This record gives sequence, structure tokens and C-alpha cells, in this order.
Amino acid sequence: MGISNAQYMDIMYQYDQIRLKNHHLSEKRYTEVCDKIPEIQQIQEELVKLSADYARLQLLDTDGSTQPPSDYFTRKKELQEKKSQLLTGNGYPADYLAPIYNCKSCKDTGYIGNTPCNCLKQRKIALLYENSNLMEVLESENFNTFSETYYDDNEINANLSLTPRQNIIKIKEICLDYTRHFDETYNNIIFYGPTGVGKTFMTHCIAKALLDTSHTVIYLTALQLFDILEKNKFGKDNIPEYSGQVSYILESELLIIDDLGTELANSFTSSQLYYLIEERHLNRKSVIISTNLSFKELRDRYSERIFSRFTGYYNFYMIAGDDIRIKIAIS
Repeated sequence: MGISNAQYMDIMYQYDQIRLKNHHLSEKRYTEVCDKIPEIQQIQEELVKLSADYARLQLLDTDGSTQPPSDYFTRKKELQEKKSQLLTGNGYPADYLAPIYNCKSCKDTGYIGNTPCNCLKQRKIALLYENSNLMEVLESENFNTFSETYYDDNEINANLSLTPRQNIIKIKEICLDYTRHFDETYNNIIFYGPTGVGKTFMTHCIAKALLDTSHTVIYLTALQLFDILEKNKFGKDNIPEYSGQVSYILESELLIIDDLGTELANSFTSSQLYYLIEERHLNRKSVIISTNLSFKELRDRYSERIFSRFTGYYNFYMIAGDDIRIKIAIS
């Protein structure tokens, strides 16, 4: 899905502003140099005339047989070398009057031919990070910083028939596979288990991998999510900001809901959660949920129709272990 048309137009406007700023800077440099070295202006005017004469010949050439004048390239080279010598002789870099570009590859257009430049791709990714609510945290929480050493490898968990370390290594591989095949396969995930075992960390790992490949990801705690939905539905002024946020929540390629179960349980949150699950499922938009609630607590807390959607649409992965935050604090 990537960015919206409005966001794309905003990026293109930024490129326009960059080119305008650099053009003004080039003009300022030219005026400065000509005031100090008047001969530069004469050379520049002759270069412009030389190029204009050649361009005029090309326009009149109907069969492509016209060749540049015999001394065209020689004279052009002489003028350029003389200009460089005058610049360096007066303390300026030889390319001081060359066009100024933030990105020399695309000349600040965003495209090399019809192919998006790397600078445009990076701008898109930066915007996706900004929209995800995860820009800062993903620098430290991702697959590269993941460590299984915080998980015990001695005792087998009765519910998993694996040690916590064996289990988290297995889950990491499942998550890596999830990101590799995200465009080909529609899947939803619920991570459940006690507090501090790395459920949120794992959602961050997935989010970074997808954001870095230009996917739209939005991360919200359950409290943030239902606050937005409530303000959109009951806000007195019908503020467009909230309806825009709800649209993005529904349309993003991946929605991450963290700490489901911490929200106030009532008919509104239940109906909105059901709507969200159904709407995104119908449009095959993936959801990842993390929760401290056990399988049984999820069933008891939410209506039967919501729980049946969980079991029908989602893969459940239990993460076991001790509170990692306490381990880190002690160490």
C-alpha cells in the first residue's frame, strides 16, 4: 500500500522547495564570484552562447545528420578550464559554480528516469516510520538486537513441551518467515503470556522489518486505539483528525494492538473491537495483538463472537519466561 497520494504530493513539494532553495544559493554564489572576478561573467556568458548556438543547430536538424562545429568541444573545454583556474586562484573550489543538488543521483527530482531514486525511497520509509508511532523504539528493539539469552533453557514449560528459550527461538523464526512472506500470505497473530516476557519486543521486530520494506504499519496500545475510536464516534466537534486516524487504522497493511485487555471492558469497546477485526479481515489486512491475558481469560473477557474470530482468524503463540525487565535491572 505504501504512502497515500497526499503524502506523496507532500514529498514532491519538498523536492520542489529543495530545488528552489539550491537555485537561489547558486544565484547568490554566481553574483558573489562575478563581483570579485568579473572575467568569470564573460566566460559564463560565452559558455551559454556556445551551448545555445549548438542547441539551435540541433533544432534545425531534421534528419539527425548535423554535427557540432569542429571547435565546439575544444572551445568549451578551454572556457571551463579557465573558469576553474580563476576560481581556485581566488580561493574558491573549482566546482563552486556547478549546480547544487542535495542528491546528485536524481538532481533532487526523486527519480532517475522513471525509476524512484534511493533518496525518494528513504523519504517514504521515514514517513512510514513517523506514521507508525515507532520511530525511536525500533532503533533498539528489532531482530538484530533480539537475544534469547534472557530465556531459561533448563526447565521445560508444561504447556509448550519446550524450554522458554527453545520456544522463543521457534517464535522468532516464525516471525521472520511472517515478514518474508507478508506480501504473499495473509496471517494474523496473537502473542500471549505473562508480563515482561518480550511480547511487545517481538511485535517491534516485525514492525521494523516491514517498515524497512516500505509497508504501512501502525502501532497502538489498546488504550490509545479505543481512545481514538471513542473520540471519532462521540467527539462533539467531529474533528477530521480522528476520522483520518480511523481510516489509517483500517487501511494500514499491518495494525499492531499492544496490551489488549488493559482497556475498559464495556459494550462500546467490544463492538469496536469486533468491527475492527471483521473489517480488516474482510479486506485481508493483517493484525498482530499482544496481551497478558491467558487463552481462558480472553475467552471469558470478550463475547463469544469475538473469541470465535480470534480462534478462526488468528494464530496464537504463547511466550513463556521470567520478566526480562527485572533481569535487565538486576544485571
